Amino acid sequence: MAEFMQRRPSVNPTRPKPQGAARLACVTFFFLLFAGCNPALGQDTTTGNNDTSSAPAPTVEIDNVAPDEAITQRLREIYESSGWFTDLRVQTTSGIVTLEGMADNEEHHAWAVDVARRTQDVISVIDKLAVDPTVDLQSSQQIVLGSLSSLVQDFLVRSPLLIASVVVLVITAFLARVVGWLVVKIFSRRNLRPSLQDLVAQLSSIAIWIAGLLTATVVAFPGMTPSKALTVLGLGSVAIGFAFKDIFENFFAGMLILWKYPFDRGDFITCNEITGKVERITIRNTMIRGLDGELSVVPNADLLKNNVDVLTSQPQRRVRLICGVAYDEDVDAAREVIRDAVASCETVQGKRTVEIFAKEFASSSINYEVAWWTGSKPADIRRSRDEVVAAIKRSLDNAGIEIPFPYRTLTFKDASVATTIRDSIAASTES
Repeated sequence: MAEFMQRRPSVNPTRPKPQGAARLACVTFFFLLFAGCNPALGQDTTTGNNDTSSAPAPTVEIDNVAPDEAITQRLREIYESSGWFTDLRVQTTSGIVTLEGMADNEEHHAWAVDVARRTQDVISVIDKLAVDPTVDLQSSQQIVLGSLSSLVQDFLVRSPLLIASVVVLVITAFLARVVGWLVVKIFSRRNLRPSLQDLVAQLSSIAIWIAGLLTATVVAFPGMTPSKALTVLGLGSVAIGFAFKDIFENFFAGMLILWKYPFDRGDFITCNEITGKVERITIRNTMIRGLDGELSVVPNADLLKNNVDVLTSQPQRRVRLICGVAYDEDVDAAREVIRDAVASCETVQGKRTVEIFAKEFASSSINYEVAWWTGSKPADIRRSRDEVVAAIKRSLDNAGIEIPFPYRTLTFKDASVATTIRDSIAASTES
């Protein structure tokens, strides 16, 4: 203790108080106060978008870095334990890993590179691994069997839902038929056109089918809701529109035809060299039965884009016929004979006037244009034409009026040529 007391510095009672420390404290206080009040000194030089103080630039560590041999050994142990590589060589130089060898597939190749990149103290990876081009039939068989097994299991799990969706579709088909039949029954009592009845019935069936398909989809896939299904349809509407442009075109054309086009079931029409009876008009196409019995299926868009002749739009049609008499006959007398013959036919409409006009000077006869009215159906026209031609022939024969056939009069300047021809004709006649 005495020694400690001796080493302890002595305190001079006459020493003044430490005023220098107080002065230093005051100067420090005013300096800090000045720095806080000065905008230039108190301004934060960092910004919210670029905080360089909190995120230092990446650097390559120098101290505490694993040796290259340790990295190589660790990666080699990992790769060898997997059993996915052959002739594998791993080399590390200054933190740069080089991989060489053969991987059994592309997935394991990518896995090896990813493991090397995530290894501590690895700076970069040089990938020289190759993929084995040979096909492993056993592994492929296992993959296929696994996929089939998962499909079968998924089908068995969803089979009750699929059966329920099939039942929904069957009910939908039944309801569509019943509603279509009821619509036709109800509207037939109001004397609507058959085509308009078909339009309402088909639109009702389409609406029921849309509702049924949405319901079946929701039943088969519980995660699918009607709103999601409609969203998917909305997203794919552009692609569907381009893919099925012709179908939609025929659909809307069929609606226009069924709504207010001037022909209906049972009418005879002509379009694009097709003449026949309209048997059925659907949303997409029109069935036309030809005059020879063949059935033509015409897209509705063609009926809207091309000219259509409705042969039975009126109950009667006018038929024209050319009839010739010899130049030696009385024109007016022949006209009256033909008129009486046409008027006497049963298929000619008596309320309509039979028109007989001298039309032209032909090579061997004076031709008359005969016009009369009969039924508008093709069969009615053929029967009426047959009856009128036969009646005209009988009447002209009975009246002694000649119906000439075409003949030629040849005049030769050299009489010897005419004599030779005449003699040859006479000889051939006698023989």
